[in-house]
Amino acid sequence: MTQSFFSHSQDQLKEIAQDVLRFAKDKGASDAAVEISEGQGLSVTVRKGQIETIEQNKDKGIGVTVYLGRDRAIRRGNASTSDFSAQSLKDTVEAAYNIARFTAEDDCAGLPEAEFLEMQPRDLQLFHPWVLTAEQAVALAQRAEAAAFAVDKRITNSEGANTYAQQSHFVMANTRGFMGGYPYSRHSLSVSPIAGKGNNMQRDDWYSSDRNPTKLAQPEAIGRYAAERALSRLSARKLDTRKCPVLFEAPLAAGLLGSFVQAVSGGSLYRKSTFLTDSLGTAVFGPHIQIIEDPHVPGAVGSSPFDEEGVRTHRRDVVSNGIVQGYFLSTYSARKLGMQTTGNAGGSHNLQIVSSTTRAGDDFNAMLRKLDTGLLVTELMGHGVNYVTGDYSRGASGYWVERGVIQYPVEEITIAGNLRDMFKDIVAIGDDVLVRGTKKTGSILISTMTIAGG
Repeated sequence: MTQSFFSHSQDQLKEIAQDVLRFAKDKGASDAAVEISEGQGLSVTVRKGQIETIEQNKDKGIGVTVYLGRDRAIRRGNASTSDFSAQSLKDTVEAAYNIARFTAEDDCAGLPEAEFLEMQPRDLQLFHPWVLTAEQAVALAQRAEAAAFAVDKRITNSEGANTYAQQSHFVMANTRGFMGGYPYSRHSLSVSPIAGKGNNMQRDDWYSSDRNPTKLAQPEAIGRYAAERALSRLSARKLDTRKCPVLFEAPLAAGLLGSFVQAVSGGSLYRKSTFLTDSLGTAVFGPHIQIIEDPHVPGAVGSSPFDEEGVRTHRRDVVSNGIVQGYFLSTYSARKLGMQTTGNAGGSHNLQIVSSTTRAGDDFNAMLRKLDTGLLVTELMGHGVNYVTGDYSRGASGYWVERGVIQYPVEEITIAGNLRDMFKDIVAIGDDVLVRGTKKTGSILISTMTIAGG
């Protein structure tokens, strides 16, 4: 089935990978690694019913890493090409070799140990191609946007609607016996309507994304919900400065989980550029919090049998009863820390944060009742997170809530705190679970933060 989408089969990519490794060894490399990829996709954008862009991509590439030396005197060089001819492969290997000759020795560089490599990768059903013409993609985007305009006459404009389909496959291999790869796909539908006129205008958006196109939400449902979100933000007010509970809507709660990943990732840890240095075995969250990583969920966006170095992935409890049980480490960062790789070269896999206090009925409305009186945040602006200190300050908009009921929209405010306190002050996680990228969470309620108004 993959052959109809790509010019090379998996077996052909593996043959090319073997050729590259042989060229590297013949050149004198101590070790080498190669990744070969190929993909094709379609992206269509419409605005106010008219086609704005139709983009089709078809690309391929090879990346080669050559290592010279052994043990604690290793030099590394990288080179790449999009030409799969034998001469180009040899030239690319030679370029990587020559770069390695003149780089500084690094005692932590080198391939993963063979014992950590995934020699028999499992099939996680990550390839669900979408046979879609440009005309069909345009029609889907138009349906989503039209549904948004149909909700209310106050939907006056649009930043556009998009249909996206992508199919790719790859093979990775190295001189320690690893050879693996698979086809995968990623598709989405999105729309961004604008409500109001003049000085009272608001925009919002919504999207649906999945590897399997049959699991995408209907365009009409996406359009209607995006429009309702934009309309609910009209006539937004400012708030004066105060301290209060803050409820992060599920899409933003995934960002909080991402902040934790950043703080306990290898690069931050060995550079000591994180407030969570040496946090292994310490209580960073309350005792009701668990964070689970499961890379083997069939069909999930964050699933993979091995990481970007070929290291096998595995299910694990990253946080148990609030206590950090593991970091996110590549081979290099693990060596810098005197530890073992966790199979996270390239990031986290299907990470979910849950609370033992969450009940099946804790939907979004239930979380508003738990918030009682405070701020519901639905949009964040800026990048005001200092991972060295944990200080957190972001521009925000959302809704003021009293006695569990939304009273009015708010904008032009700043929410501030420190991630160390914010993690400890998570008092509830909703059952309104949403997947955003490789993160899965419900809305998150933090007991207190500072709100700075205009």
